[in-house]
Amino acid sequence: FWGATVITNLLSAIPYIGQMMVEWIWGGYSINNSTLNRFFSLHFILPFIILILVILHLFYLHLTGSSNPLGINSNLNKISFHPYFTIKDLLGLIIIIMLFFMLIIQNPYYLGDPDNFKIANSMITPIHIKPEWYFLFAYSIL
Repeated sequence: FWGATVITNLLSAIPYIGQMMVEWIWGGYSINNSTLNRFFSLHFILPFIILILVILHLFYLHLTGSSNPLGINSNLNKISFHPYFTIKDLLGLIIIIMLFFMLIIQNPYYLGDPDNFKIANSMITPIHIKPEWYFLFAYSIL
């Protein structure tokens, strides 16, 4: 629960609207089961939304082509390879997803960290969390 606690503390540090944002996003200031359910739901659905946007982008890129900064009509010398490129991209995506699912089904905790299963203490930073220079502003807020 340490990550959710840190995010909640960061949001609550925003002047004037921080407390309202915490209550709106997390359902309250304390980290409990409903907070973790919202956190899990957001992190579960977000990759699928990104995947759908990437697929739409690839589809329309292959369908219409990319933009031309000179404004010259590039359709004159263009051969329509849209179905071939789309099938090639979909085949690569299906192979990657199948390999990823095989890894997840056979070894669900293979990419995990055992430190993630420890009970969190919001007053102590876990040992496996290393401070990085680009998080200095966040550490100063906390």
